[in-house]
Amino acid sequence: MVALNLFSELGFSKPHRDLNIRRIGFVANEITKNKGVAICAPIAPYTKSRRAVRELIEQHGSFIEIHVATPLEVCEARDRKGLYAKARKGIIPRFTGISAPYEVPEKPELEIDTSLMMPLEASQTVILYLFQKGFLGA
Repeated sequence: MVALNLFSELGFSKPHRDLNIRRIGFVANEITKNKGVAICAPIAPYTKSRRAVRELIEQHGSFIEIHVATPLEVCEARDRKGLYAKARKGIIPRFTGISAPYEVPEKPELEIDTSLMMPLEASQTVILYLFQKGFLGA
């Protein structure tokens, strides 16, 4: 529903990727300002955009960057929509990891390689981190 209402006109270009992340950051910041918790899972390929959203949100609360460090070949093998194949054929230009860069986060609070664990284990890793850091209570 969020993608339909906030991002439906956006493509894969760098300006669109940046706008996508800034829109998600704006919504997350509004939630944070009102003492809520926002969990967002965008593809955020550019350091500058991630940094800008972090700076915005940290004015009102905490920002936790989780790098899902799954190898490209694993992402391609899991691609049910065929987007990577379209990108490899040139049908989708500026596709992250194929024809557009992905700037690896330098210091994420948490890094998860989903090629080494099942989805349930990955989500448990995130929840455990949040408990350990005091963001979730018993």
